[in-house]
Order: sequence, then structure tokens, then C-alpha cells
Amino acid sequence: MVLRRQDTSQDNRPEYRRFRVFTRNDLDRIPQLSNLSEQVRFDMKVISAVLPFRVNEYVIDELIDWNNIPKDPIYQMAFPQRGMLDEVHFERMADAILRDASVEEIKNIANSIRAELNPHPAGQMELNIPRDESGERFNGIQHKYKETVLFFPTQGQTCHSYCTFCFRWAQFVGDRSLRIASKEADILHTYLREHKEVTDLLVTGGDPMIMKTKHLRKYLEPLLQPEFEHIQNVRIGTKALTFWPHRFVSDDDADDLLELLTQLVNAGKNIAVMAHYNHWRELDSEIAHTAIQRLRSTGAEIRSQGPLLAHINDNAEDWARLWNDQVKLGIFPYYMFVERDTGARTWFEVPLKKAWNIYREAMMQVSGLARTARGPSMSTGPGKVEIQGVTEIAGEKVFVLRFIQGRNPDWVQKPFFARYDSKATWLNDLQPAFGEKEFFFEAEYNSMLDDGSVGP
Repeated sequence: MVLRRQDTSQDNRPEYRRFRVFTRNDLDRIPQLSNLSEQVRFDMKVISAVLPFRVNEYVIDELIDWNNIPKDPIYQMAFPQRGMLDEVHFERMADAILRDASVEEIKNIANSIRAELNPHPAGQMELNIPRDESGERFNGIQHKYKETVLFFPTQGQTCHSYCTFCFRWAQFVGDRSLRIASKEADILHTYLREHKEVTDLLVTGGDPMIMKTKHLRKYLEPLLQPEFEHIQNVRIGTKALTFWPHRFVSDDDADDLLELLTQLVNAGKNIAVMAHYNHWRELDSEIAHTAIQRLRSTGAEIRSQGPLLAHINDNAEDWARLWNDQVKLGIFPYYMFVERDTGARTWFEVPLKKAWNIYREAMMQVSGLARTARGPSMSTGPGKVEIQGVTEIAGEKVFVLRFIQGRNPDWVQKPFFARYDSKATWLNDLQPAFGEKEFFFEAEYNSMLDDGSVGP
């Protein structure tokens, strides 16, 4: 497949837009915020002193409906809200800012609050990073499930904009001890060369699509060598189709990126762009449609995933429209996630019973082509756990659960039951049904934790 290169001189690109980003220090420079109350703007400064904040001009100008604040879902997705920290944490940071505390004191307060927000849920730092025979870590790699390796390239450890609900928020707060990343392509290739059981590579972040194509090529092009024929699928996790669709259309190396993907596809690799979507409004712009069309022209497939979030998409109608619109555009609905137990979760979390009802009601409004979306799914320490329903067995109301992925592959697709709890928002909130003392996998999982054998 040969792509027609676009004229990328700025004067001849109608889609061209300069990438301009705003961070916490630039809040007062965002014109639209001047219409909000002084208290709301102060709240943003407090929250963004703890949780990362970054938004670009395209999101501000094209995606947010500033006549619908604070209810606009993209606004909730991009801008800090007071409820994203509990009152104790909020007041502690607010006091420091009001008394003009030193930069060092504010940093220390922020770090102490972050430590209480579960910065690396599901054991990402302790359990998923493999080691070599000498005990040294393969930095920037996670290997939780046998067939899939995650890689975190250093150049991709930021995003075009940050999501307020991001479960990897700890990657972006400037604390290197909380960061998972590698700038060494050799580390990735050495690990993949030694692990022939791996079929899938997921390049993630941050957002790998923020990298220049020359960096992405350094990681991916060597996979065309015969020694990597066991790598069948390359997934790239990104929200660029929402936050900066220009990456695929008018950026100076957009054509080079598409040519790289075409090269991989033509060589027999299955390329899956794992697009993060949370609301149908993200699909509305003309530039987004163009980006999707150009990306699909490479032969890559686009699969969508995203969490169910209070204040953004906690209703069946929005999910049904999102999935229906995606199918029209050639995108495969893939996952509805439960918001992870980290960061601003108390603002976004939804009870599991409500999550399942929303999923079920949304499924009733779409055709079979959109019913490829699995969920609601919790990415927990033991594995990906899907809520399959609520029912009554032997007089007891229960959640029906199963593993989509498990640290032990034998757990996969095996149903298990939890006592119904209308307030539960995560697996840890649930208790085994029918008087059992523990879930079927708990003893083995705890043994894995004790002896350090949690990898595949």
C-alpha cells in the first residue's frame, strides 16, 4: 500500500494547527477560565498542585462547550475539580498556597498526599516489572500476562493533554521514583528475543503517539527481523485521536508515521491502535474523522476502550452513542473499564451494580457489531475481572464475575460469585458468596505475592 504524501508546508495545510499546551503555571493565561468564579480557579490551582494538569488549545477551543460548565464532559475530563481530592488533602494544600509557602514545602505536601492516593494500583511497580537472572529490573517493561508485554518508552511518557481520571497519573508528577520508563530500545528487544511465548507487544505511556516517528521507528522497525516472528500483534495505546488528531494529519511527520504503520502491516504484523475514548463528543470534529480515515488506510485496526466515569459518561445513552458512532467510523468497541482505585477515584467511581446496569442497557441499544465491547472490567492485582451480572442463587443475591485475564491462565473464564453489595466500587470491596472464606484464586495469588512469583 502506498500512501499519498500530503503537502506539509504550513501554508498548504488547511488542517494545520500549532500545538500549544497549558500547564498549572499557565492557568491564568487560558481566556475561557476568566469567566469562571475566583473560587473555581483557586480550586484548580490546589488540585493541580497534587495531580498532573496539562491541556492543549485544540481541546480548549474545539472540544469543550464553555456554555455548559461544569457539566461538559470534556471539561470534566481535562480540568481539575475540587472533589478530586478529599477535604483533608484539599485543605492542607489550600492552606499552603494561601500562606505562600515555599516551593519546597508545597512539593513535600504534594508528595505526601500522592503517597496516600495509591500511585501504582494493582502492583504495577512491585509485581509486573520483570528481572533478569542477576535480579536487575528490565526498566520500562511490564509482563503481567504470559502472552503480552507492555513497554513504556521514555519519549512517550507524557500526553497531548492529561485526563483528570488517569490511572497512570504518577508518571507525570515529576517524581522519578514513581515513573516506569525506558529509553533503551535494546532492553525491549533483548527481552522479547528471550521470551518466545510473547505474541503481543503493547507500547504505552503516557502516550506513545506524542513521540516523533523516528523514535517510534527505533522501537518497532526491528520487529520485522525473523528473530521476532513470534511477535504477531503490536498494540499502541493512545488518546491522540481525541486530544491531538493532527498527529495523524498535519504534524510534520504524520506521513512518516503512517508509512511506518503501513510497513509493519505489509510485513505481516497486526497493528492495533488502542484508542482511549470516553464520550461520543470526542468523535465529532472533522479533523478527528480525517485522522481516523488516514489511520485506517494503513491497514491498522482501531479498537476503543475507556473507563466508566461519574460526571463524564455514567449513563447508558452516552455509551450506546459512543459505540454506535465508533462502528460507523470503522472502530471496534473493545473495553468498558471500571475506574481504577487510584488518584481522583472518589470523584469518578461508580458502584459496580450501576456500572453493570449501564453496560447492559447500553448493549441493548446497539447492534451486534458494537457488542464486541467487554465489561465492566476491573484491572486488579490478580487479573482483569469482568462483572457478568447480578442474580440470585439459593436465595442469595450475588455478583457473577469471571477473569478475562489472570496471573494464572487457568483462572481465565472461570466464573465465581461475590456477595451482592450495592456500595462496592472495586473487587476489594466484595466478599465471597455462599459463606466461603475466600475467592477461589486468593490462596494461590497470596502465595505468588509471598514468594515473588507473580510474573508469567
